[in-house]
Amino acid sequence: MNATRYVLLLSILAVLLLLVAGPGTRLEWWDFRTGFGLMRWAAYAGLAAAAVALVMLLVPRIRRAGIAALLGALVIGVGVALVPLNGMRQAKKVPPIHDISTDTRHPPGFVAILRLRADAPNPAAYGGPDVARAQAEAYPDLRTRRMGLAPDRAFERALATARNMDWEIVATDPASGRIEATATTLWFGFKDDVVIRVEPDGGGSRVDVRSVSRVGKSDVGTNARRIRAYLKMLGN
Repeated sequence: MNATRYVLLLSILAVLLLLVAGPGTRLEWWDFRTGFGLMRWAAYAGLAAAAVALVMLLVPRIRRAGIAALLGALVIGVGVALVPLNGMRQAKKVPPIHDISTDTRHPPGFVAILRLRADAPNPAAYGGPDVARAQAEAYPDLRTRRMGLAPDRAFERALATARNMDWEIVATDPASGRIEATATTLWFGFKDDVVIRVEPDGGGSRVDVRSVSRVGKSDVGTNARRIRAYLKMLGN
């Protein structure tokens, strides 16, 4: 097997590392830190394959002997490396927090979900002023949603919207206006818990949403995006 094929194989190895990192974590074959490590090594392997392929393409004799394999290794290597590198870039653009709430002064609290979070590394208790300040700077648009509906009707819409989000509904309490659910991320299968609170607001209602990751210091903006998507679907 000539050198060009080895380079192509290295790029394919990078693809395999990337493809198993998330599903393996989701299936609990390994810890999420191992999954992140596999993604990091996928980036290293992809960059190495791309770099070596590029150098070899500059040598006419080698290029003529295996241009297809070298171009494939270059494209695959760069493509694989961009996935984790883009994730790292996104992580640097948002604060390292994992608890997002539309009401940071009096965040909705979990009740039924507490038993599901008993062994979670991240606590269910709100992080306080520092987290609220970081959220306000990064996600100033996330605020209490006021609706011109009576609380009971607002609760019904809030619950229907939560179900349309494909979350696992854990508990509903119309009397207190509380809905608790768990959202599972697609690739790594991370469990993030959501609590929705519906309260009277004059002649209408106000709805607050809080989304909290069970693991990880930073959610890379996932909880904020989830709340935005929910509020958009909820309407006014």
